[in-house]
Amino acid sequence: MALAAQGFGQAAPGRVDRRRFRALARRLGVIQLDSVNVVSRTHYLPPLARLGSYPRDLLEAEAWGPRPSLFEYWGHEASLMPVELQPILRWRMADAAAGAGIWKGVARFGHERSAFIEDILAEIESRGPVTGGDFAEGPRGQPGWWSWSDGKRALEWLFWTGRITTRTRRNFERVYDLTERVLPEGVTAAPTPDRAEAQRALLRIAARAMGVATATDLRDYFRLPSEDARARIAELVQSGDLTPMTVRGWNRPAFADPGARRPRRVEGDALLSPFDNLIWTRDRTERLFGVRVRLEIYTPAEKRRRGYYVLPFLQDEAITAAVDLKADRAKRTLRVQAAWREPDTDGDTASRLARALRSMAEWLSLDRVEVAGRGDLADDLTAALD
Repeated sequence: MALAAQGFGQAAPGRVDRRRFRALARRLGVIQLDSVNVVSRTHYLPPLARLGSYPRDLLEAEAWGPRPSLFEYWGHEASLMPVELQPILRWRMADAAAGAGIWKGVARFGHERSAFIEDILAEIESRGPVTGGDFAEGPRGQPGWWSWSDGKRALEWLFWTGRITTRTRRNFERVYDLTERVLPEGVTAAPTPDRAEAQRALLRIAARAMGVATATDLRDYFRLPSEDARARIAELVQSGDLTPMTVRGWNRPAFADPGARRPRRVEGDALLSPFDNLIWTRDRTERLFGVRVRLEIYTPAEKRRRGYYVLPFLQDEAITAAVDLKADRAKRTLRVQAAWREPDTDGDTASRLARALRSMAEWLSLDRVEVAGRGDLADDLTAALD
């Protein structure tokens, strides 16, 4: 149920067009953004895992093109979401304007420097799209540049409160504009639902995207406040929009989307970004797959168990392996810096993983896959790639 809800196991389409991509984005509800580009920035990877090879510029057109179907805001973390979700996130924008649910430094700045922020907004209105660099207080690399400038804080506050959004990105730097000049008029003119109604809508999306989940899983999908989520889940159960259920081996009650598919089997292979929706919540990942997945990007190198950017390998209904990958673009090589077995590794894992790695390398416009030799699956994977 969980895999089917996330879009796994469907027959691979031929050409992935705008319609199929938009359908997946609506199914997931949210695609996390992250700047780390050691393989590929994470937002490109969930569609690859579910749709197979697709044009990368398709995501860019849908997110930052002239007619976007996605917009940037705080969903799970910094995220891309279907534009029609903007009205049901306005309660979060209102909270941010009141200083709640926002980074403390930005909240304090918004309270203390409101006149300065309005001047920045007026500048955007008259000038058009801007970047943080347009309001930096010193040259790049010097104190005051971007991360610490008042201009940066003003833009962050305006972004949090929904008054500006991302029009496009240049080298992954946001280019901001007024929200009403970026999003379709039908979205910006849509009525604002009340807080409870909006949160119920977000929980319905989360339930459809997860199939079956605990209350904590549901809350975490859009990072809802705990007390609000608890009340909204009870309301959805009462209305029949969530079905309580028991899952063997789970020590907490679960809830299912009443329309969730219950396929007899899910088949297919996928390399999962460490920021993939399926494995966001580490506790949920262990409950579903019996494997321990940890993000070690921020762990000192000498303390990492498996590597810097480790992608779990989904083989049918099990996570059977994990690979630490690096795209060596200068040498046009996808480097497997380590390859590890998981408890459900079987005799087909190495060959199926090799096929998935070759497919990813081709999608990244790399010519070859090379294994460094570290990890207990490295020898078998090397043999499978020969």
